[in-house]
Amino acid sequence: MALTDDDIQAAWKLFQKAYALHMRGELADAIQAYKASITHYPTAEAHTFLGWAYSLLGLYEQAIAECHKAIAIDPTFGNPYNDIGAYLIELGRWDEAIPWLEKAIQAPRYQARAFPFMNLGRVYEHKGEWLKALHFYRQALALQPNYRLAREAYYTLLGKLN
Repeated sequence: MALTDDDIQAAWKLFQKAYALHMRGELADAIQAYKASITHYPTAEAHTFLGWAYSLLGLYEQAIAECHKAIAIDPTFGNPYNDIGAYLIELGRWDEAIPWLEKAIQAPRYQARAFPFMNLGRVYEHKGEWLKALHFYRQALALQPNYRLAREAYYTLLGKLN
């Protein structure tokens, strides 16, 4: 069956509805709306945001699966790479997170590049590689100077070195 402009428009409206529900914390309804959007027209964004909703419910494996679907649709989109890395960190799979976060940094279509730098800092701080962690926190701050979490992580870790 051929994709129509109506399918694309319906998918976009459902995605917008899902995002609004998501931002209000109505995750069950947001998940249904993301799934409905994907039914009309699957996008990397819809799969990534569906994964994010799953992650907020602690469903990290489902979140990771959605990110893989997003990457299959658009491998240039950086968000799902960072999100996989972040979910692996939450699962305590620190080393597995590294290549995903590195891919996020290299992704051509990614506006929030400070996030994977911050997450790499978290990984290396956890591993006790503090100088490497500081480097990544600094990278996050170079991209986003007002990134409070990166600033706090940087100065907290710097204080531990003194």
